[in-house]
Amino acid sequence: MRFRRLLAATCSIAAALIAFTPATPFASADTTVTKVSNRVEIRCAFTTLRQSSDWYFPAGTPKALLWLQHGFASANDSMDDTAGKFADQGFLVFAPTLPTANIFGCTVQNLGNNTNFLHNVADLFGKSADANDKLGRSFADAKSKAGRTNLALPGSFVFAGHSAAGEAVPYVAQRLRSDYAAAFGKLRGVILYDPVKSIIGNNLSSSLNHLSNTTLPILAVSAPPYSCNSNGSGTNILLNQLQRPFLGVRLTSGSHIDVEASSAPGPDKVACGAPQSKNVAALQQLSVGWAGDFVSGSTTADYYPGGGYYESLRTAGTITTLS
Repeated sequence: MRFRRLLAATCSIAAALIAFTPATPFASADTTVTKVSNRVEIRCAFTTLRQSSDWYFPAGTPKALLWLQHGFASANDSMDDTAGKFADQGFLVFAPTLPTANIFGCTVQNLGNNTNFLHNVADLFGKSADANDKLGRSFADAKSKAGRTNLALPGSFVFAGHSAAGEAVPYVAQRLRSDYAAAFGKLRGVILYDPVKSIIGNNLSSSLNHLSNTTLPILAVSAPPYSCNSNGSGTNILLNQLQRPFLGVRLTSGSHIDVEASSAPGPDKVACGAPQSKNVAALQQLSVGWAGDFVSGSTTADYYPGGGYYESLRTAGTITTLS
């Protein structure tokens, strides 16, 4: 399974290297989202990686920056569908490709010790206020290609990670808390899409243990335990580490790759099961709604237990509550 996912990711990256379009109108349900592909620099040991990155610009002024991170043996184009849904609702989406294999351990999943690399990923956001630093330079290039040179990088963040990135993203959030207090103050919430714990290390449990002492919202959309999510390993840690009344939902007939939606590569569908439209719709509507509430500081009843939309999903047997 992992070989097939790695092959798909490799092919996607190779295609991106051959031909980046400067700016692409992105067809969406409600408006026109502009997608731009470029590069972002991330330190890796004594080198610097220049990673593929996709930026999705909403029609108006962005409400927040949403970092949307793919999982193990994947690439940023697998997040295309859900990225567009977030941008439809006013988020500026940043979706980089992080390595699956790297001689120096600079990987999205912990295959030995990727903590130094994740510190460097945290550094992107920790120094985001500096327009001349790595994230700022990538954003400046992207907004120029998108014809949106008047935009400033939003002052609020939401982090979202799938699979192995459901471990990496909380770890990065905790690094911001420990090393970049001002940047952590801009982080409004975290969304985990069927998180998976790495076989090696305790990045997920340690980061959630620290974050449990904060008021930072952390919510998940998970699939039932099976081989593709390591029998629900990440969700189990979330439930054990965070003693909160609501931690998100489980899609009762979900696939590990529901967040990839229509962007899911063929090998992913074969290995993990093709996403069902009802599950994709629930995942996208709930998580985009949660992210909007994180930023606004409000609670939209429909997206939580007791609300009309939420209860319609629960009554239909589409979701159960994680708590």
